Amino acid sequence: MSDSQTSGSSEAPRRNFFVRAFTAALGAFLGLVPAMFGLLFFFDPLLRKRKKGSAGAAAGEKKDAEGFTRLDVKLDTLPSDGTPMAFKVRDDKYDAWNLYKDVEVGTVWVRRTADDDVVAFSTICPHLGCAVDFRAGRQDFFCPCHTSAFDLEGERMNDIPPRGMDRLATKVNDQTGIWVKYQTFLAGRKEQIATDE
Repeated sequence: MSDSQTSGSSEAPRRNFFVRAFTAALGAFLGLVPAMFGLLFFFDPLLRKRKKGSAGAAAGEKKDAEGFTRLDVKLDTLPSDGTPMAFKVRDDKYDAWNLYKDVEVGTVWVRRTADDDVVAFSTICPHLGCAVDFRAGRQDFFCPCHTSAFDLEGERMNDIPPRGMDRLATKVNDQTGIWVKYQTFLAGRKEQIATDE
């Protein structure tokens, strides 16, 4: 056997090794890139940093840095006798990978107090989550699902609901109006536990 045949036969396995190693590395790279983007897409809702409002409360803002949402009402438009009024709350809603801008997220009962402050309650009954209505004739809040009743301060008037109506934090600004920190709470519990929506 000649030297040229010996060196040619030893180069063939070495060449095959480099071709196989290059092919394996290229295949791993081409498989890793889509897998990485797939994982990023899957974990995006957990990694996404949600936008927070700016610190002030300018006239054009809908939500501030503390999580308060501006209602389309000013204090002087609420009845001075304390009659509650229902207002829709609009906000940006996150649903996994989707963002819905300026959609209705709930409704609140707002009433003016004797000292010109405001009180806001969730319209969701703390018993089973039905909608609470206001009965002007009886001056109370009423849930028709299981005849739960609440007074104007949100306190339960019978033992059906486990707690009073869910009171929401509010603040009043003379220029921008009434702001409410809208939250939802777990139904059927004695404690007021906010849900993470």
